[in-house]
Amino acid sequence: MDGRDLLAERFEENRSHLRAVAYRMLGSLTEADDAVQEAWLRLSRSDASSVENLGGWLTTVVARVCLDMLRSRTSRREESIDEHLLEPGAPKSPAIDPEQEAVLADSVGLALLVVLDRLAPAERLAFVLHDMFAVSFEEIGAIVGRTPTAARQLASRARKRVQGTGSISIADRVQQREVVDAFLAALRGADFEGLLAVLDPDVLVRVDEVAAREGAPREIRGAANWAKGAIAFAHAAGASQPALVDGQAGLLWAPAGHLFRALRFTISNGKISEVEIIADPVRLGELDLAVLD
Repeated sequence: MDGRDLLAERFEENRSHLRAVAYRMLGSLTEADDAVQEAWLRLSRSDASSVENLGGWLTTVVARVCLDMLRSRTSRREESIDEHLLEPGAPKSPAIDPEQEAVLADSVGLALLVVLDRLAPAERLAFVLHDMFAVSFEEIGAIVGRTPTAARQLASRARKRVQGTGSISIADRVQQREVVDAFLAALRGADFEGLLAVLDPDVLVRVDEVAAREGAPREIRGAANWAKGAIAFAHAAGASQPALVDGQAGLLWAPAGHLFRALRFTISNGKISEVEIIADPVRLGELDLAVLD
């Protein structure tokens, strides 16, 4: 085995970790694989013999690549790196399967990916590297060009936005999460009686213009009335996750981590009394979202 083959083998030992870091940074499997491939290119052009901790070195490289991509991103790219950009013999990532990306997004947490997408690039990097991969603030500071203290502050701000600190009490979160989980379980199981059990009999549902079907009412009142229609969307419930929507318990419908619809609940006496269904892209972009633990 020559030196290049040995280097490629060592790189492959780190690929799954690098892909996980990049995916949480970028929220796109295509872009994550692009970032990992760029890390290989940089490694293959470097003097790897002087690198003592290859895994740490590669993590830093991928993080810097992702930071550049986040800063310059105007829209998500859906094409992988062109073959002519790859150096001969560079290890290639397997073809991207949309189902694989959906599974990966679900394992990370769809709501978390949506919330991470609202963070500034440096905040997202600091939170992902420190809170998810235990990278020190000294290393993070070097990547973003700030002091370790400043890097710690970036992660702290990001953590508060992810967790929605101060929006509702811990006790209320627990209760509301139970209600939302029960609603989601019933929806996924197309369980009409289960939906009625978590809905106030006089629940009021407001649907924005984008979410409403043509000719359908924009307001629906009554648990039985809405439950019948909601079951028709049971197939989409797998891509939904609990979240805080403007400080209130709700659901995000976010296939592969891309937000398409938000449901904001008002919960009274352990039941859902009001629902607002939001699909207007402008309104979705203005929502204050956090993960409902």
